[in-house]
Formats: sequence, structure tokens, C-alpha cells
Amino acid sequence: HGRKRSICTMKLSIAIGALFATSAAAFAPNVVAPRVVSSTSSALNAFSSTIFDVRDVEFADTKEQIVQGGRDLFPLLPKAFEGIKEIGVIGWGSQAPAQAQNLRDSLAEAGMDIKVRIGLRDGSSSFEEAREVGFSEDADTLGEMYDVIKKSDLVMLLISDAAQAALYKEIFAAMKPGATLGLSHGFLLGYLESIGEAFPEDMDVIAVCPKGMGPSVRRLYEQGKEVNGAGINASFAVHQDKSGKATELALGWGVALGSPFMFETSLSSEYRSDIYGERGILLGAVHGIVESLYRRYQRQGMSPEDAFIQSSESITGNIVKIISTKGIKAVYDGLEGDDKEVFKQAYSASYLPSKEILQEIYDEVSSGNEIRTVIMHGKRISKFPVGKIDGTDTWQVGEKVRSERDEENIPLNPFTAGVYVATMMAQIDVLLEAGHPYSEVVNESVIEAVDSLCPYMHYRGVAFMVDNCSFTAKTGSRKWAPRFDYILDQLAYTAVDNGKPVNYDLIADFESHRVHEAVTECCKLRPTVDISVDSASSTKEIVIE
Repeated sequence: HGRKRSICTMKLSIAIGALFATSAAAFAPNVVAPRVVSSTSSALNAFSSTIFDVRDVEFADTKEQIVQGGRDLFPLLPKAFEGIKEIGVIGWGSQAPAQAQNLRDSLAEAGMDIKVRIGLRDGSSSFEEAREVGFSEDADTLGEMYDVIKKSDLVMLLISDAAQAALYKEIFAAMKPGATLGLSHGFLLGYLESIGEAFPEDMDVIAVCPKGMGPSVRRLYEQGKEVNGAGINASFAVHQDKSGKATELALGWGVALGSPFMFETSLSSEYRSDIYGERGILLGAVHGIVESLYRRYQRQGMSPEDAFIQSSESITGNIVKIISTKGIKAVYDGLEGDDKEVFKQAYSASYLPSKEILQEIYDEVSSGNEIRTVIMHGKRISKFPVGKIDGTDTWQVGEKVRSERDEENIPLNPFTAGVYVATMMAQIDVLLEAGHPYSEVVNESVIEAVDSLCPYMHYRGVAFMVDNCSFTAKTGSRKWAPRFDYILDQLAYTAVDNGKPVNYDLIADFESHRVHEAVTECCKLRPTVDISVDSASSTKEIVIE
């Protein structure tokens, strides 16, 4: 989702202070208009392509359209990229290394001579990392960012969101006539709207937004080469289409990245759901859940090791694996007797407290407040660099547990499952109530969590997951994780301990929720391989020391 890793671009020598003169009134709420489409009506997010097969998919009570990816579509890429001779990938954060390498490899396999060139600021330490994976000045595939922008027919702007807000005028001015601006996050639109500005009218503006951190985009692409491709699902948006070819280019970009399927969104809907999601169950909420449960289980008499196994390990080593292949409700359906009653108690007590925080997050994102938070944090970063978040007892014990892990015997703790699933369902409901389509809701609340992010926490802890995401993501995760920790401890767990009866209306709503049908359909379209975080890869994850 824009996205994920380092913030070297924030050290640009530029006065960002002017960004903060914007008044609060400029960040007025601008919610996504509700869209309700019955299964008998025309498809939601309907789009057409003369190159790729567009298929209808039934997601619960709506019909949506997708393009299903695969390496067998690579022969169609020349048509999709018609008129594109040079692609400039600007930045080297989370998404840029993965997307640049995937594009380069896919276009070469398709027999195309499009040049994929990396653009970095002068003096960036990322030059060496780009050289290590085959980009170089000698081959004219690596250069200074504005020089690369000037040459590119497609400018994939993958620098940090805060840097985009600081540099957008210079970037737009450097683009040659007829060039297309490509984004992997709608953050820049949100910022421009907040200050009453817009993209230049004389250019195509598209977005392809992988629903996972950059390293997972590359790893699944590499690991799926022998099975007609695997990668990370992506949304795409066509914000401006002056050329009339923007949709085909966006779809071609998604296919070249290895996306199992692509669904249409808007830049506005994308940034609201994406920024919201990573502060919720994708990153912030799961961190808060684990911290709170780890303490709770020790209060109940468990050893630190058992408390970690019953909280974090139960989520990343069991619960999310069931959700990935069978759906959310399969976790509940697999429980019996007392375990099912424990799940109901935890779910009933956790749903509304979690939803309270999630609704607040969505409102903060929609109003523009969260965008402003990210930009202000970017201004402070030289004084207050991003610090470690895995130094607490929880994650130190976790390191020991992982070293002794029995992968085949990780338990499914029903209380942990109730808390985690309640928070995931609350996140889903906030998005549905705001009018987001099922394809976006499921990807931003379920698939990204279970297929891209939690495998990283399972492999090496919470920091390894959070810090391989974008600056925007890890800023938000650090901000909101303590809120989930606090509210669950104060409201949810105390309700259970004080014997508050189960709210059976909430349980009935969960059992009959239409999202389960949508998740089941998405499970059929999931990557053909499970991500392996410890296998050999050209991707380079980061660890904050």
C-alpha cells in the first residue's frame, strides 16, 4: 500500500516549514460517498480493457470487476506499455526496490526493451543498494532523481509521502510533456486537496497500490516464478486520463508486479482505507493486542514464554493461517464447547472498544489530521529518529520462543482469537459503513494482514513487520498501538473479568456477516504460494538497531 521502508528522502535539504502553515480548516472532513450495488445490478467499479480479460466477481451482495494476473499475461505487456520507452522509479524505500526489480524482470521476460531507471537524490546512501541488485550509472539505469524524472515517460513516484508533499511542485515541473505520473498511494492527493491544489491537468495520473509491504511484493514474485506467478494483490486507480490509455497502463503495471488480482479504486478511497488500515489491524492494532494479552496471561499465572505463545504466536502461527486459506469465520467454526464460549466472551467484550478507536482513526484520516501528523513527524525526524519498538520484555521473550518454536504445534488460543477477530471485524465494519467496496475492505483489513504482514512478525517480531513498511505506516503504527493496548485492557478485559454477559446480537451479526462470503471469494484468488521470509531473495529488509 505507498509505501513501506526507509525515510532517507526526508533528509532532503528543503524548508518544509511552509507545509505547516495550512490552517485546520483546510483539512475539513471529506468522506467517501457510500456506494451500494446489488448483485443484480451492473458491476461496482466497472472498467474496461481491450488488452486484459476483465471478469465479474461476486463479493457478498455486490458484483465487482477484477483483472486476474499471472505470468501467462506477460506477452500482453507490450500493448499495455505502448508508447512507454523509459520508466523512472523515484526513491528507494519499501516499495521502490521491489517494484523496480519486478518491472525490470517482467518486461525483459516479455521481450521488451523499456529501460527501468532508478532516480535518487544526490548523495543518497541508497545508490549502493540499487547497484547491488543490478542498477548502475554505467548502464544508465541509475541516476539523480530530477534527471531521471525529465527522461521518463512513466514517473513512478515512490519516495516517502512526506517528501512527496514537500517536493511535488519541483517534480511536476520536471516531468516532460505527455509523461504519466504513477503513484502507489493516494496520500499526495489527500495533501493537495487539503491545500486547495491539484495535479496538473495536462498529464495522466494513475496509481497501482500493492496491498503489502515492498519486501513481500518482491519475495512472492520470486517465489512464484514456477507456478505462473504469485505476488501481492493491488488496487489501481485512474485519476486523470488525458491520453485515453491510462487504464491499460495501470493494469499492465499491476500484471508486471505479479499481482494475483487487481481491483479498481479511487485515489481518495485508497488513501483513506490504506492509512486507516495500517493503523488498525494491519500493524497498530495487532501490536497493541499482543502487548495487552501478553501482560494479561501472565497476570493469570502463565510464564512469560507461555504468555507469548498464547498471544503473539497464536495469532501469527495459527489464526492468520486459517484466515488466509479458509476465511475469518473458519477460526470460529473450528472451535467447540468451552473454547467457543471463551471466543464469544472475548469477541463480545472487544468489538465495541476496538471499533471506538478504529472509528476515531478513520475520522482522523478522512479529516486530514493524520496526513498532517505524518508531515509534521517528517519535519522532526532529524531530531527524533524512528526508534526501536521491540526492546520490551514481550519481544525479548518472543526472540527466545522463536528459537525454540515447534511450528506444527502452535496453539489456537480462543480468547486471543476472539480479541483479534473482533478487532478485524470492527475494522471491516467501519470501512463498509463509510462506503468502501468489499474488494478494498477485504484487502486492507484481511489479506494484507494475513498474507503480507503477519508472516514478518512471525519470523522476527513486531519491529521486523512494522519497520519494513513505509514511514507513513510505521509513524501511524507507533502512534495508535498504545491506544488499542489501553482500551482493550481498560474496557474489554475488565468486562470479561467482571462477568459481563455475552452480547449475543454481536455474535449473531458476526456469524451472518456478508463479509465472510467476500473473504471466501478472495481466498480463491490468493497467491499460489505462501510467503517464505527466510528464503534467499534479492530484497533487503531493514532492522532498526
